[in-house]
Amino acid sequence: MDRPEDKEQFARTRRSLIEKLADWEDQRTWDEFYQTYWRLIYSASVKAGLSREEAFDAVQETVIAVAKQWRKGQAYDPAKGSFKTWLMNLTRWRIADQFRQKQRNPAAPGPGAGASDDDARRTAMIDRLEGADGAEILDRVWENEWRANLAEVAMARVKKLVSPKQYQIFHAYVVKEWDVAKVREELGVSQSQVYLAKHRVGALVKDEIEKLKREFA
Repeated sequence: MDRPEDKEQFARTRRSLIEKLADWEDQRTWDEFYQTYWRLIYSASVKAGLSREEAFDAVQETVIAVAKQWRKGQAYDPAKGSFKTWLMNLTRWRIADQFRQKQRNPAAPGPGAGASDDDARRTAMIDRLEGADGAEILDRVWENEWRANLAEVAMARVKKLVSPKQYQIFHAYVVKEWDVAKVREELGVSQSQVYLAKHRVGALVKDEIEKLKREFA
């Protein structure tokens, strides 16, 4: 999320969501849930064909749907499948809702070949997302985004556990893939510090990923 407009939209979506869930119990839990899964839902929504703004709407509506089911005692049941699949299904339904809103938008282009083609594409996407094979449409994208999201969340958690300098070294060497010489020159550290950061921070990241997997298999 490097674009300034995305950061602003993220903040607005989070504020709006918190306001909508303000009268519900355990606000901290819902905020943590949002912080953990918003990027996953957002990325899948964009890759399904939504605009950035629509994708943020899908994020908010998905989290609200999760909260409502939890409140009614109809939340994720491990006996019926994985949490990952359950969340994916909620997400694809919210994505389909966004495509429906596009169709109903009175500001949409008027009659014409382009408009008709676009309407047909949206209808086809809704049908596919809601059909029996809907999960398969997002399955590969979801799997990739799921793994990437676990790593992202784990990194964010570990960043709070280590010194800023050690995390900076790890990020430069492992994430940015700088060679040792460049890390030493740019950050003013020794070779042993580079390898130490890689080992220590890397181990913590792996531990966090495993924790996340156990929590939300």
